[in-house]
Amino acid sequence: MTPPPLRLETLSGAALQARLPALSHLRIAVFAEWPYLYDGDAAHEARYIAAYAADPDAAVVVAFDGEAPVGMATCQPMLASHGPVPAAFRARGLDPARFCYFGESVLLPAYRGRGAGVGFFAAREAHARRLGLPAAAFCAVQRDPNDPRRPAGYVPLDGFWRRRGYVHHPDLTCVFAWKEHGDERETPHRLAFWLKDPR
Repeated sequence: MTPPPLRLETLSGAALQARLPALSHLRIAVFAEWPYLYDGDAAHEARYIAAYAADPDAAVVVAFDGEAPVGMATCQPMLASHGPVPAAFRARGLDPARFCYFGESVLLPAYRGRGAGVGFFAAREAHARRLGLPAAAFCAVQRDPNDPRRPAGYVPLDGFWRRRGYVHHPDLTCVFAWKEHGDERETPHRLAFWLKDPR
């Protein structure tokens, strides 16, 4: 029997604030996997999501199995996002004020293939339209395909993103630092952008 679709809710403000602990643990669990290998910290994650709750133009789309959050995807005006993101666009002559920035999309492995990924994009694009933002963008970490840590059979999401109408711009990049599992300190990681821009 095919499992039912997950329930998606777009949360902001106090409704999002109430879900901070569960969403923090969710991000840590999923980003620990390849290709991010992130060694997360619950306090840092709570502050990260709280910033979305404090931004009246931000939204987080949460996937629920019953009452348990099993996935989430964030969005906000790019001008309100982390410094490296709008700076990367300005450096290339692109106006960040036109873009809604999709910060991440995470889903526990057991719930993949049930439509949440498509739903995350649809809900975030709807939010962007409500904000009057005509374009959307997100970035993904660039990894060496020959990295020995890459799991056997790993399939990147490039095809899925292209089917959603996003175009890869490998020359449009920014750098974020995070601590990988097994490391003692944060290291810089380069991420490349994908854009959906009707212009």
